Amino acid sequence: MSYIHIEAVRKTYEGQIVLKDIDFTIEEGEFLTMLGPSGCGKSTLLRAIAGLIPIDSGAIMVGGRNITPLSPKERQVGMVFQSYALFPNMSVFENIAFGLKMEKMTKRDYTPLVEEMIELIDLRGKENQYPAQLSGGQQQRVALARALVKRPKVLLLDEPLSALDAKIRRHLRHQIRDIQRKLKMTTIFVTHDQEEALTISDRIVVMNNGVMEQQGSPAEIYTAPATEFVAKFIGSYNVWRKEELRKDLLERMPSGELYAVRPESIRIMSAPKEEDIPFDGSWIRLGEGKVERSMILGNVMRYFIRVQAMQVIVDRLHDHDTRRFGEGANVELFMPAEDCRVLNALA
Repeated sequence: MSYIHIEAVRKTYEGQIVLKDIDFTIEEGEFLTMLGPSGCGKSTLLRAIAGLIPIDSGAIMVGGRNITPLSPKERQVGMVFQSYALFPNMSVFENIAFGLKMEKMTKRDYTPLVEEMIELIDLRGKENQYPAQLSGGQQQRVALARALVKRPKVLLLDEPLSALDAKIRRHLRHQIRDIQRKLKMTTIFVTHDQEEALTISDRIVVMNNGVMEQQGSPAEIYTAPATEFVAKFIGSYNVWRKEELRKDLLERMPSGELYAVRPESIRIMSAPKEEDIPFDGSWIRLGEGKVERSMILGNVMRYFIRVQAMQVIVDRLHDHDTRRFGEGANVELFMPAEDCRVLNALA
């Protein structure tokens, strides 16, 4: 039996549906990420799980118990907000201890628990400092410790890294994942960052306009998108409609109306020699095209190429030995037939 079950949860605001019968499960100790653009309903669902907003219908089950009618305090759920929400007039120690003090625990009893958390978030020596004296990453770790010290059944993280710069985000997300694994804490993480979701999740739920487009492991979501939205949002896929493709291409592709191919799957060549062309029966020749523009994405060179009615995105590993194709260059494109996926219509 799954540890958490979100059962047909529905929520409206002023007559507008923001959650449309959301239904999925989470295993105990799992790190699940809800991924999607701003306004897709992921933070609304997180707050509904925490009990901060009511739902119109459906149920939220944790450990076989229906927590839907319970107050936030009764749900045994810890939440970390994007804004940290630390008390500026309290030290690191006092911020972490706050929830335990509200439960009437004595200082003698809560001190070892708070010290354990300070050790866990690697802030030993900063117990007496105030939030204004800490970096953004350190403040976020204090907020995390404050939620964890009460040993909640479920940890909810609402875009906790969005206010940090890229380098700190990468470091802190791995720290959060390490802490979650160490404590075996069932965790729901909300983000709009695809790289973040793919990097730290056991499983991902992709949301769009209040509906769940797809769920699966990071590998499944990236390599096997089910809808046009997921293909475009998660990995900059090439998405082509049937009417954009030549008849000879369609004869080599599976039957469908909407197709997706990863940019790194496509091979780009300039005036290839016959022996270089991968015609072994498993490759499809997309045809001749012209480079419209290119850009460097770290270690990847991305090309935008026009092939008749199609725009094709091609990614190549970018290093000093890689030939670059300039704007206006004539090229030929090939793709593995097995990497062409048929998509469902948009949800």
